[in-house]
Amino acid sequence: MERWRRVILWALAIALVAFVCVGVFLVWWWNPGEDLQPWRSGHPPGPWAAWQRQVDVWREEGLRREPDHEYLPLESISVDLQLAVLVSEDINFFGHGAVDTEAVGEAIGEWWRGSRLRGASTISQQLARTLFLSPDRSLWRKIEEARLAWWLEKQLGKKRILELYLNVVEFGPGLLGAEAAACHYHGLSAGELNAEHAAELAACLPSPGRDNPDTFTDLWNLRREIILRRIDGAGWLRERLEALNESPVPASPLPGEG
Repeated sequence: MERWRRVILWALAIALVAFVCVGVFLVWWWNPGEDLQPWRSGHPPGPWAAWQRQVDVWREEGLRREPDHEYLPLESISVDLQLAVLVSEDINFFGHGAVDTEAVGEAIGEWWRGSRLRGASTISQQLARTLFLSPDRSLWRKIEEARLAWWLEKQLGKKRILELYLNVVEFGPGLLGAEAAACHYHGLSAGELNAEHAAELAACLPSPGRDNPDTFTDLWNLRREIILRRIDGAGWLRERLEALNESPVPASPLPGEG
């Protein structure tokens, strides 16, 4: 009898600890930890995490430089570039929430079968990391990233997230955003890019410091060709983007999506 009493007490203690942990996690989750209001419209309100990291690197090298950046609203950015980025990084962007659970499951399954673990971050997760977080690869960083991505989608919407992403993501050393990249690599505004130009920029995104039109690596060339093929087969997504650019309303998943 005494033995069963101890077992029951231990079980109750474990259940209580689990309950408290879940409660603490939920309280933490329901607080974004960042003031997202200034990011809801217009120019980014100030230097973001990736910007500051680049400045810090340059200062360690004795350089007094600032990243090349110019903000553009989404409708001033080529639909070809918007499409190229989505087919490269997150083709189901409009069909899932902050985290693409299907893509995560596929990545884990491939890893379990012996493949290298690949990233399955959505555009929203990448934006959260770029704006607010470190580049460290850790479980806790991924949890923070998921929480922030959830809040970004809740408070900003898909259209604003895509607009911010295209304005802050790195396309090369010190080239932050589509306009800076388009001017540097092609001598054009981001609104003037065609599909080939767009594929060249989107191919930079996984490793912009190493693979870009200036370095012209084999891996960058391979990515560019794959993206061009995907663009040709994504007419449905082009139509969605064209409609999105004409709409003043932040985009949400279609009924039945997400």
